[in-house]
Amino acid sequence: MFDQLAFQKKCVRVEDILPLIQSGDHIVSGLAGAEPRAILTALHEISGRVRDVSVITCLPMGSYEFFGNPQYKDAFLMEGWFYSGVMRKLHDNQNITFIPNHLHFASTKRLAYKVPRIYMGNCSPVDQHGYVSLGLSAVYEKDMIEKADLVILEVNPNVPRTFGDTLLHFSKVDYFIEADYPLPELPITEVSEKDQLIGRHIAELIEDGSTLQLGIGGIPNAVAQALKTKKHLGIHTEMFTDGMVDLVECGAVDNSQKTLHPEKMIAAFALGSRRLYDFIHDNPSVEIKRGTYVNDPYVIGKNHKMVSINTSIEVDLTGQCCSESVGARQISGTGGQADTAIGAQLSPGGKSFIALYATALVKDRTTGELVEKSKIVPSLTPGAIVSLSRNDVDYVVTEYGAVSLRGTSVRERVKRLISIAHPKFREELRKEAETLMLW
Repeated sequence: MFDQLAFQKKCVRVEDILPLIQSGDHIVSGLAGAEPRAILTALHEISGRVRDVSVITCLPMGSYEFFGNPQYKDAFLMEGWFYSGVMRKLHDNQNITFIPNHLHFASTKRLAYKVPRIYMGNCSPVDQHGYVSLGLSAVYEKDMIEKADLVILEVNPNVPRTFGDTLLHFSKVDYFIEADYPLPELPITEVSEKDQLIGRHIAELIEDGSTLQLGIGGIPNAVAQALKTKKHLGIHTEMFTDGMVDLVECGAVDNSQKTLHPEKMIAAFALGSRRLYDFIHDNPSVEIKRGTYVNDPYVIGKNHKMVSINTSIEVDLTGQCCSESVGARQISGTGGQADTAIGAQLSPGGKSFIALYATALVKDRTTGELVEKSKIVPSLTPGAIVSLSRNDVDYVVTEYGAVSLRGTSVRERVKRLISIAHPKFREELRKEAETLMLW
């Protein structure tokens, strides 16, 4: 039976937590909607007495003073497994740095480097049996909780109660802070005409009974829309999204033909609208499991007809994908792109898709004017990060079509990728391929 008095003894205020943080501390914060908003909002208040405090996180949603204001850069360093928009914007402050990783190794490799002294995140209210739920994420949270010296959770009634690796007995937590704030929500990205074309190209290659991994944005949303006529789809995904709720509600997803965790939708985290959070709340058909498990390519490959759909910034004529930087400038992260792409190709009947627009408008360095540039390129931009190696690419899709690179030579890849480039760049790409001797 739940011991209410023992729980209340663990409840403190933010002001009681701040003195526990010391110079040199390594603190891990929950991912995205699992971040401890109350503590992070107040963290800068101790800047006068601490130095070199590292806050390790992934996809932070809030713009917090401790890393947003450059005057605190000697006190705090933000280390991120995946850049959110706010990290991207504030990178120039020189107190933000990226941790290269594949998502399924994010926690294990970080723990091999350094064990955090403090973990802080949020959770659902405690239930009658004394358990809280970590709610929106188990990517690395449970792994860190099991190793940290201090565990601090903000109890928030807005956090959904989810199942899987999110359940935690209150006795495993050192301090609770009672809070009540809305969870971050992602606006639904409008689907463009290009998105619809790409979505249809991908959907045509997805069979009934497939298990899906989808991300967020216009292209994944378009794919979800195009899949509404499919039957018996399943979900095994890094991120649970609103598009998946749509597919469940229209009947396209029923998880009946999954070969791993049949009848269940498996994810490492969820992020989206309040509608999504309400859908996963107390829903036994959804399980949020550790990223070490969900994103393990060999686990992913146990799903027959596994389909992975990811996006990229640019793809070169040999198939190398840069999906996380513009040149050397980090803008997002590798995340689970390699995990899911490789995992899908280990799956019997599986397919992996990399999708991108054929062109983008970029600023000319000389004139400052916006010019159209091909995103199928002879060579990646100098300094660009290779998020997915050419060895691991399967299908590449633009609004001009989908091509399979599986098992093909460089010579054949050049032909196929040029065929889905924007027509006005195709001849130029052929000439560049000759110059680079891509044959």
